Amino acid sequence: MASCTTSPELETTKQGNNKPVVLTTFTVLADMARQVGGDRLQVRSIVKPGAEIHGYEPTPSDLEQASGADLVVENGLGLELWADRFLRAAGDVPRLTLSQGMEPLLIEGDAYAGKPNPHAWMSPQRAMGYVDGLVAGFSQLDPEGAADFRRNGATYKQQLQQLDQELRSALAELPPEQRLLVSCEGAFSYLAHDYGLEEAYLWPVNAESQVTPRRMAQLITTIKQRQVPAIFCESTVSDKAQREVAKASGARFGGTFYVDSLSGSDGPAASLLDLQRHNVNLIRRGLGSEGGER
Repeated sequence: MASCTTSPELETTKQGNNKPVVLTTFTVLADMARQVGGDRLQVRSIVKPGAEIHGYEPTPSDLEQASGADLVVENGLGLELWADRFLRAAGDVPRLTLSQGMEPLLIEGDAYAGKPNPHAWMSPQRAMGYVDGLVAGFSQLDPEGAADFRRNGATYKQQLQQLDQELRSALAELPPEQRLLVSCEGAFSYLAHDYGLEEAYLWPVNAESQVTPRRMAQLITTIKQRQVPAIFCESTVSDKAQREVAKASGARFGGTFYVDSLSGSDGPAASLLDLQRHNVNLIRRGLGSEGGER
């Protein structure tokens, strides 16, 4: 893999329009990068819509894309455990880590205890910090476009601020006793922290192999004790175990969240803004006792 070179298609594209090529590790970051980069950059995602980011296994074609990129944008905080080796094989490609300098929330009470939770983009407040990082990184990559990047970034942050207010209003409707968000993965720590929710989950970081009878029994007990009306799972993993938890606990299965991947362009989470609105609508309906999917 280390001997791969830039594909002819990618090289032709670069020569044809001279736009720097930015490669992101997954689709959520690609959407954010396009909002900031505008027409000045070509943005692609290594991981395609619907794929799991945590345990992704790069392909030779992924390496070709990386070796022809001008910048690789990653989340950091241990999300892309495969990225270091992959990018070393791709050559000396500059990297932009959007979580750099951010104080992360730490995972508690688990084998992962003390490690950072990587899902910071799930809070619009934290996502605004990602935008600042993109503006700075893109301005260094393409100094002539710095004013455009600042303007695009400011516009996007306004949209995130509006989203922040929408989420606060929607989640404020939840009864105080029904603010426990139960998902497959502990991917909502930042959203819960910033918007007054609690969370419970089957595993802290996506790894379905971590589902054990003990974990399931503990979660079922918590759901029963707290009388949680609906529980959820994420789109990039199987919801089989969570549906078993729902059946055993008496909760409804409230639907499918999008976290580590956007949906397709015709789906409910075609952008980060759409993703957040979709998730919060499910939370409001499920925990607000309007019911979920049985």
